[in-house]
Amino acid sequence: MEQAYDVVIIGGGIGGGALATVLARAGKSTLVLEKSTVYRDRVRGEWMAPWGVAEARRLGLYDALIAAGGHHLTTHRTYGDHIEPAEAEAAQLDMSALVADVAGPLCLGHPKHCETLEQTARAAGATVLRGAGVPEITLGRAPSVRYEHEGAAHVARARIVVGADGRGSMVRQAAGIALHRNPTHHFMGGMLIEGAHGWDDRLQAIASEGEGHYLAFPQGGGRIRLYLGFPKDDPSRYAGAGGPRAFLDAFHIASLPGSEHIANATPAGPCSAYPNEDAWTDEPCADGAVLVGDSAGWNDPIIGQGLSITYRDVRLVGEIMLACDDWSPAAFAPYGVERAERMRRLRFSAALQSAIENEFGEEARARRRRVHERRRADPTFILPALATMVGPDAVPALAFEETLRERLLA
Repeated sequence: MEQAYDVVIIGGGIGGGALATVLARAGKSTLVLEKSTVYRDRVRGEWMAPWGVAEARRLGLYDALIAAGGHHLTTHRTYGDHIEPAEAEAAQLDMSALVADVAGPLCLGHPKHCETLEQTARAAGATVLRGAGVPEITLGRAPSVRYEHEGAAHVARARIVVGADGRGSMVRQAAGIALHRNPTHHFMGGMLIEGAHGWDDRLQAIASEGEGHYLAFPQGGGRIRLYLGFPKDDPSRYAGAGGPRAFLDAFHIASLPGSEHIANATPAGPCSAYPNEDAWTDEPCADGAVLVGDSAGWNDPIIGQGLSITYRDVRLVGEIMLACDDWSPAAFAPYGVERAERMRRLRFSAALQSAIENEFGEEARARRRRVHERRRADPTFILPALATMVGPDAVPALAFEETLRERLLA
């Protein structure tokens, strides 16, 4: 069975669902092939920075995310064993004032987020097939995808194939696009909890204490997505049947007021850990293909930029595809140039954050105190962190120069 489309998108997650909606709304015949039949908790991808929220709004998707339960956070506090809690609270950040018309970061469970975008894509007229296996992708001047669905074999021909199929992207492999990677700096575990009703559900907090970097992002209704960074030489620290309980017990920390509400809550999802690293390509397109989201490389999750990166990718790729009929690599070159610099800047911010918050011991603790004092004395030092909220293109280029890093960490 063979059919022709304007676009075939491999992957029906955030990037695939968002781009399918944009293209189908504009009248492009769009097929989305998603291998899973159920969207599962991926233990990340549930916090979107204000600049990413602005991208979702520009794409016309924000209202659907809010209707699905999207929850805004308004206040940020950075605690730790290098600073008194009262001092941390006095320096809190009002995140609702960072980006115009954005109430703050947006939290929404990853399965619900994917389901919502699948629904918007279907409503816009896209064909979305779940449980679709893709044994073969042919690119070049006449792209095609051979896929299997409900026991039948099919061929979809298209003008272009979009890779929105994540870190192990088949489209990227078919296009022969290689990724650069930096070394793993640390591990990070995550888990969703419920019943944490004593915690302010508009407050996100991080804290570094002992050999842990603790992060809490409420989703409303007593549910919080927790993350915990720890040394890479102990990757199985929270593995096994006792992992969830050990993970929660770790949140009994002195430097984070109210942490007992977290530690005494109940697991509401899997507990798993993953290495924190960056991967990227400066050329996210090839003849007959373009990549979005993690397919084109990812940022170290320590600064939570994955969703925002994906929504920016979708907007830029969508604008190019709707602006003209030329979908050649040359047409997508501006996207590649913008994304390369965007990812470079975010790699800088992530590496700096890792050095500050995810290195442990007395020397690291003293460094955190020095960083806090220097940021208070010179707001220029705050710019790399601010970029993760307002967008890497919204702060001066000097924020991503090695000399700034050297001065801050000296």
